[in-house]
Amino acid sequence: MNLKEWAKAQGVHPITAYRWYREGTLPVPARKVGRLILVGDVDPAPVPAREAITAVYARVSSADQKADLDGQVARVTAWVTGRGMSVDRVVTEVGSALNGRREKFLALLADPEVATIVVEHRDRFARFGAEYVEAALSAQGRRLLVADPSEVDDDLVRDVTEILTSLCARLYGRRAAANRARRAVAAVTEDEAAG
Repeated sequence: MNLKEWAKAQGVHPITAYRWYREGTLPVPARKVGRLILVGDVDPAPVPAREAITAVYARVSSADQKADLDGQVARVTAWVTGRGMSVDRVVTEVGSALNGRREKFLALLADPEVATIVVEHRDRFARFGAEYVEAALSAQGRRLLVADPSEVDDDLVRDVTEILTSLCARLYGRRAAANRARRAVAAVTEDEAAG
């Protein structure tokens, strides 16, 4: 039965039922077939099974560390093959772990065929909030493996320094702008009082 018919039978307005479908809160299984939304026990067409892909992700923070990418890839690949798994894809990237716009990283997360992402250290994946990304991957039946669970302090120090520098620049930049504005207003008011 289509969504509109189901809504009328349940005493629900069709627009409300459609909103529930869009939000994923419809209390019955439903699927879209063309422009029609079918409700009830519908068996979707079987989707051919795909091979699960294991991807190695290596990242360095800056271009002067680029030589370490090959070493990371070699160490992680050896770790993966030592556990009887195959490496299907290798993704390398230069960018800060604090940068949320790492294109290759985001493409790797968005690819549903990548079932396992393997990194050397957790901070290669994400400096902060990695547990949230891991939970999201787990909810999709995917996983993150960390070859070496120990932390690397050099990059953490560099990232914290970047955060503090950014915050200080914003703070002192705003203060300087506020002081300039205050002096300009004072100069104008003095000129008006003198004139």
